Amino acid sequence: QVRVVESGGGSVQAGGSLRLSCATSGYDYCSHDISWSRQSPGKEREFVSAIDGDDSTSYAESVRGRFTISQDKVKNTVYLQMNSLKPDDTGMYYCRIDYRGRCSGLAGRWGQGTQVNVSS
Repeated sequence: QVRVVESGGGSVQAGGSLRLSCATSGYDYCSHDISWSRQSPGKEREFVSAIDGDDSTSYAESVRGRFTISQDKVKNTVYLQMNSLKPDDTGMYYCRIDYRGRCSGLAGRWGQGTQVNVSS
């Protein structure tokens, strides 16, 4: 059973920082990518950042230079360090696991999300 659990959300003022965590369990031996997306009320879910098994990272232009994604492979946890937060960063942040290689037939899984609120 695959589990994806986000944590670390909260309320901060603009300019503040938060660190989100995404803990995964299940097919730990499988190559996989982890991505973060966010969704604000009335808006489509949008990509934020991703990291793969080789530690290659990608970022949305809106967060590049402010957010940093990293992973602890021993703990099967991915972190999203968010600095210089803006009110536009407010939303529900979701983590997703997608399997690669010999495990690519496994379905990806979203977590339940963690709420981030940034006030001006």
